[in-house]
Amino acid sequence: MNPDRNLPQLLADAKHWFDTALAAAMADAGERPITLGQQNVFAHLPPDGATVSDLARWMDVARQSAHQAVHALIGMGLLEQTPDPASARRRIIVMTAEGRRVHRLARTLIARLEDDLGKRLGPPTLTTLRQTLERPWGPAALEAGAARPDMENSTPAPRDATP
Repeated sequence: MNPDRNLPQLLADAKHWFDTALAAAMADAGERPITLGQQNVFAHLPPDGATVSDLARWMDVARQSAHQAVHALIGMGLLEQTPDPASARRRIIVMTAEGRRVHRLARTLIARLEDDLGKRLGPPTLTTLRQTLERPWGPAALEAGAARPDMENSTPAPRDATP
């Protein structure tokens, strides 16, 4: 175990493991490759669709990045734009029949990857990991002054006596 690796780095490594394993499994299944940004669209797109602006917000990316990923997936025939019944000026992004098929396959492969991870870590460890990650963490914030390094054992810099 490397003590220099902090929790955000370890979580990123775990996400990378799933992302690369899913991409490889999809390729093995004969599917066309899609980028991580395009995978992110599928991960955030609700069954009834969403606007590009909503997707960008949920994905925590710039609207232009979401737009590029969505339009690439439209070009692949996995997504389509439909009129928003609530507003004539807005378009809703939804999965095509092919997009739903690919999404179902990806979800099946993710379940298999979770099973594989359970065999590697042990089922109780995987259960504990899932339960821990599903718990609400609350807002990210530090207590007042906690963001400053520990100054208790340091000597304050001398002040200039001249006004």
